[in-house]
Amino acid sequence: MMTDPIADMLTRIRNAVRIERATVEIPSSKVKRGVADVLKREGFIWDWREVESEPVAKLQLELKYGPNGERLIRNIRRVSSPGKRVYSRSVRLRPILGGLGISILSTSSGVVSDREARQRKLGGEVLCELW
Repeated sequence: MMTDPIADMLTRIRNAVRIERATVEIPSSKVKRGVADVLKREGFIWDWREVESEPVAKLQLELKYGPNGERLIRNIRRVSSPGKRVYSRSVRLRPILGGLGISILSTSSGVVSDREARQRKLGGEVLCELW
């Protein structure tokens, strides 16, 4: 039984990037679709789509690499966990690596990046950081 599905998603992405896979499949959920959408908007993946399968649908992420095959996702880290939730206000969100990375937050308006949260003045649970 999986106790932290978001950590599982991040681990699958981390492992796929490490072996330079073009795509990765992840069991689908509403929050995972939100995280995938933020990764696409911020330019870390090409695209994502939901593929029907049994017993649950799967998300298929098309990972993005640089022109010479360099990794765009160098590090991905889970911040909040089921045992320790981490919340932050919009004014306390700081850029990751001077703006080269992002934090992904779960807010009352859905899953957004730290840039969007600062612009819209939204706080919420910090799910992960990546750069």
